[in-house]
Amino acid sequence: MNLSKIIAGLSLKEVIGNIDKDVLSVTFDSRKVKAGSLFVAQVGTQVDGHQFIPQALDQGAIAIVCERLPDSLQVDCTYLVVEHAGRALGEIASRFLGEPSKELQLVGVTGTNGKTTTATLLYQLFRKLGYKVGLLSTIENRINERVLSTNLTTPDAVKLNECLREMVDEGCAFAFMEVSSHAIDQGRSSGLHFAGGIFSNLSHDHLDYHGSFKAYLEAKKMFFDQLPKGSFALTNIDDKRGKVMVQNTKAEILTYSLRRLADFKVRIIENALTGLHLNLDGFDFYSHLIGEFNAYNLLSVYAAAVQLGQDKMEVLSALSELRAVPGRFEQVIAPQHRLIGIVDYSHTPDALEKVLETIHHLREGKGRIITVVGCGGDRDKAKRPKMATIAARLSDIAILTSDNPRTEEPMSIIKDMVDGLSADLERKSMQQVDRKQAIRLASQLAQAGDIILVAGKGHENYQEIHGVKHPFNDKEILKEELIHKR
Repeated sequence: MNLSKIIAGLSLKEVIGNIDKDVLSVTFDSRKVKAGSLFVAQVGTQVDGHQFIPQALDQGAIAIVCERLPDSLQVDCTYLVVEHAGRALGEIASRFLGEPSKELQLVGVTGTNGKTTTATLLYQLFRKLGYKVGLLSTIENRINERVLSTNLTTPDAVKLNECLREMVDEGCAFAFMEVSSHAIDQGRSSGLHFAGGIFSNLSHDHLDYHGSFKAYLEAKKMFFDQLPKGSFALTNIDDKRGKVMVQNTKAEILTYSLRRLADFKVRIIENALTGLHLNLDGFDFYSHLIGEFNAYNLLSVYAAAVQLGQDKMEVLSALSELRAVPGRFEQVIAPQHRLIGIVDYSHTPDALEKVLETIHHLREGKGRIITVVGCGGDRDKAKRPKMATIAARLSDIAILTSDNPRTEEPMSIIKDMVDGLSADLERKSMQQVDRKQAIRLASQLAQAGDIILVAGKGHENYQEIHGVKHPFNDKEILKEELIHKR
């Protein structure tokens, strides 16, 4: 594609060189540069891409997008100076790949909790409605039934547009994606055309990256600020930031709620371990999903489907058949011991609190709640004492353990958690640094009628220790321990 077409509409501070040349590939990774490449020098959290400009030129780059010019310029190369290279990359990648997001209905889901469930339920729903659909989520990326591996909530801008192009080429009419605050801030979602956006909720998370809750909020809000006219912005007004998110959007604002007057409303009639009985938008509705948080997820999915032109009764019928997303309030039942295990991805204070409150509502008789929980290393330390306090306060026994310690010492993380406990709560807690042994301990302590919650890792099939990922699956370990429990 001609460079002049790729950069059309891009906000440029300076252009040096010829823009009438053909670009054969776009990349921000200098290792992938080849003859005819356009190289974007991003300023990352760990590495500054500007230091790789000489390498990109040696490998044949014919154009460089950068935030500052290098000391020496190559005569036959074109230099394009921008304010924010990450956002420029998003727009460039989209245009280079033919703006695939304009060829399908793309809906983004953002917020602290519920993104994966909402996006995945939308994918499942539209598949049941007979459409070809794409999914971009923390758990997996899908093009119809084909699964693509992922380790980021939102892929980089080039990979993201490549996925969307594949979706379009394979006939997808809709695509649903999680949009993380990191991706918004870094510009990975720039250049995409969204048919709509969904806001779930906002609570304490990622402050290690954003620095403050205000900056975290502003990153999420930026997504709605950038929605185009003609799209929809669906917001949860039971969350106190729900209205703030959409106050500057050009999109049509729609609201959903359990507790207030809203465009879309749901009322919980029964919440049990067998599922939810809801009155959703005036219709009685049954779901296999459990908990108030899933009532919100189901309502937002229903509302988005209606906005995307789907028949209400067909949507409700298909929604009632959907099952839980892996690692989200996923049950492991040991009927021989009358025990229930629950594996959940709740890794923020708000998510953990909501899951434990749901378990309190569901437990029967004198059954106890035993919670296994840890906190990730190299991440927001401020939430560690909060997580421990919530676990101990809302459980009969809280077992504090490792999560993904990454490069930190697990016991140091656990100490940060324990430091937040009062003397009374500390007496209700135990420490076991080995996560497998912690799950085993919870299983050994459990008696008939108890509920075990293993929180924090959910669907993950690894544990990262000292930078190395080891095979690890909470659900499989819990299942094994409960099956072999004496």
